[in-house]
Amino acid sequence: MFSPTSIELLDRARNDLRIGLPICIIDNDQNWLIFAIETISKERFSTLNEKAEFSITKRRAKTLKVTAYDQNIGRFKLDKSNDWRWVKAIADPADDLNYPMKGPFVPIRFGSPNAHQIGLKLCKQARLLPAVLAQKIEKVDKNLTSITAENVAIATQNKNITRIVSGNFPIKVSKSTKLHIFRHENGTEENYAIEVGTPNRSLPVLCRIHSACFTGDLLGSLKCDCGAQLNEALKRMGKEQSGVLLYLNQEGRGIGLANKMRAYALQNQGFDTVEANHRLGFEDEERDFEIAANILKNLGFNSVRLLTNNPNKIKMMNNSGIKVIERVSLNVGKTAENAHYLATKVKKSGHYS
Repeated sequence: MFSPTSIELLDRARNDLRIGLPICIIDNDQNWLIFAIETISKERFSTLNEKAEFSITKRRAKTLKVTAYDQNIGRFKLDKSNDWRWVKAIADPADDLNYPMKGPFVPIRFGSPNAHQIGLKLCKQARLLPAVLAQKIEKVDKNLTSITAENVAIATQNKNITRIVSGNFPIKVSKSTKLHIFRHENGTEENYAIEVGTPNRSLPVLCRIHSACFTGDLLGSLKCDCGAQLNEALKRMGKEQSGVLLYLNQEGRGIGLANKMRAYALQNQGFDTVEANHRLGFEDEERDFEIAANILKNLGFNSVRLLTNNPNKIKMMNNSGIKVIERVSLNVGKTAENAHYLATKVKKSGHYS
């Protein structure tokens, strides 16, 4: 009864990868030792044998000008004659100029890619660069976290959230404000709902789904429009004395703050926001808005007037059982520093201008 569930095992696995420990992934009758390239130490790297492999996403593979044969990932033989820092450069484009000639890469086109795909998925969830080292092992090390594809499937299907606490507190736009804290059962970050005024549950509520932006919301960054959108959304809710702002911990369109700053460094080299994400190995959109729909349902709402310029949010809400009655435009915060960024979102991500 004290054994960890599938959800708890995946949470352990994510944490282990973050601190540089390997995990074991059991794929049918094969056992795989999986490391995150970003966090593996030089000492642990030296223990890998000549049959070790590495895997990267199709986006990173395209940057490195190699073919990803397994649909969304590429598997390659690891050349142990290359040093530890060379391997780090496989994952991190910051070293692309230091190691411009990384190949030739020898692709692996046989066997199951399941363990590699799981490893890359867990890296993304752990907000690490999506690149892994893999090595077959005979026996599973009982000291390491071991998971199976079944564990992943069970945990992925779990969308349950729990409202941990709710409390009243006054803010600038409304003295009648309540903060709700939600925790996901899968162990990922907590998310928040700010309820302004007294919204009528039988009517479409004015709603903003806002992804956390440390640089914009807190520091007033001029590279994005996030802080301006957050403040404007709250201002409009305060004016109506009715609204719900969902604050989701999905920094950097779901890649995390560290990777967002890596993307900023690439933008300084001339890449746009989408290109930067792709060079890091991510899609241009890694967020999951289903959590927002689940929070709204928990609060008793089933329809919204959505403050957004992002058509993907509208689609996700409708698909998740929350009816978007109206899209409310939120065009604020344009600066000389973020004009290209906003134009890229319109051109490449389909945002409304």
